[in-house]
Amino acid sequence: MSQQDINVLALVKGTERYVFLFDDDNRAEALRVLGRYASRGDLSFSWYDAAVLSQKIRQDTRETQSSNRMGRQETLDIDELF
Repeated sequence: MSQQDINVLALVKGTERYVFLFDDDNRAEALRVLGRYASRGDLSFSWYDAAVLSQKIRQDTRETQSSNRMGRQETLDIDELF
C-alpha cells in the first residue's frame, strides 16, 4: 500500500478556523477552494487570505519539486560511483 503525505494549511481569524487538508495530487483543487471561500460573503475569509495561502501552496510545490530533482540527482551520482 502506498502512503502519501497530507498537507495541512490552517488560518485562524478571530473565532473562525480554516483548515485545508490536501495531498500533492490535489493542490489545484485546494487552490480553487481558496477562491471559492474568498468569494463567499458569509465568511471572513478574504481574497487577501486566499492569496497568502495560495502563495504558500505554490511555494511548497516548488520546494517539493526542487527537493525531488535534487534527490534524483544524488541517486544518479551514487549509482555512477559503483
